[in-house]
This record gives sequence, C-alpha cells and structure tokens, in this order.
Amino acid sequence: MSEFYSEKDLQREVTELQGKSATAARLFDIRRIIGGLFVIYGVIVTIAGFTASDADIDKAAGVNINLWTGLGMLLLGLFFLAWLKLRPAAPAPPEDDERVE
Repeated sequence: MSEFYSEKDLQREVTELQGKSATAARLFDIRRIIGGLFVIYGVIVTIAGFTASDADIDKAAGVNINLWTGLGMLLLGLFFLAWLKLRPAAPAPPEDDERVE
C-alpha cells in the first residue's frame, strides 16, 4: 500500500523542518559558544587573579596578570553574548515554490 501526500501535507512538513532547522541554527550559533566559553574561563581566571600571591604578582613584573586577563576575557565573552542578543541570526528567507511554466 503506497501512501500519497497532498500538497498541503508536504508544505506543512517542509515548514516544520524549516522551523527545526532555524532552532538548531540559533542553538549552535558560534557567538553563543565563544561567548559562553570566554565568560566561564574569564570568571575562573579572574578568581585566580583575586587570590594571587605577592610572589605571583612579582613574577609578572608587579602586574596582576591573571586579574587583568580574566577581566578582559569576561568582557569579551559578554560582548559576544550581547552581540548574539542584539543581532540574532536571521532566519533563512522563504523559498518561492511557485514555478513559471
């Protein structure tokens, strides 16, 4: 027994697949991944900077390099996440299925 799909069924299925594809594209946007990693690592390195000993600071010529690097990473990660929020990935334009015959 063969099953036939009507044009309406096919269009509905295509629309559902396009919606799932757009959701996956937003979920795996590279800005989300980079921003999230930089925020996580920035927090870790900033904490290491706050707990740095005098000997650690002396090794870096008197600069608390972990603190400044951690804050820079944190700012960069927040920038990527803000960029993602302000300029979300645009959905693909709908394809015109009407053909001229």
